[in-house]
Amino acid sequence: MEYDLILSGVQSDDRNDGMVGVMLAEHLGLTHAAVVTGIEPQGDKATVRVELDGGMEAVSRIGLPALLTVQTGINEPRYVSIMGIRKAARKELKVIGLDNLGLPEVDLSPRTLVEEIYFPPETEGAEI
Repeated sequence: MEYDLILSGVQSDDRNDGMVGVMLAEHLGLTHAAVVTGIEPQGDKATVRVELDGGMEAVSRIGLPALLTVQTGINEPRYVSIMGIRKAARKELKVIGLDNLGLPEVDLSPRTLVEEIYFPPETEGAEI
């Protein structure tokens, strides 16, 4: 498919890794930005606001096509009406099995390996 912009969430619900969007961008050879809090498309470029550590923010211009991992709060959610929910419940859901995707086995193998998970060592309290 042709595309100008691919959007993904910042983090996954399972392990909260935050790698899927960035890994997909690398796999597709796309420009990417992570933890995006604002997007302003301008022709073949886009201005993006990115959340940094400590509440800081950076503004960058990137070329399109690109992949952006978007942060919670980037938009105002639209709430579905009861009538919309009822219509959606009657729609057919097309399920595509893994065998029908035609992907080689190597594309289905895990790309990350968690070697260890541990709590950080206890230290003195922080000073501000």
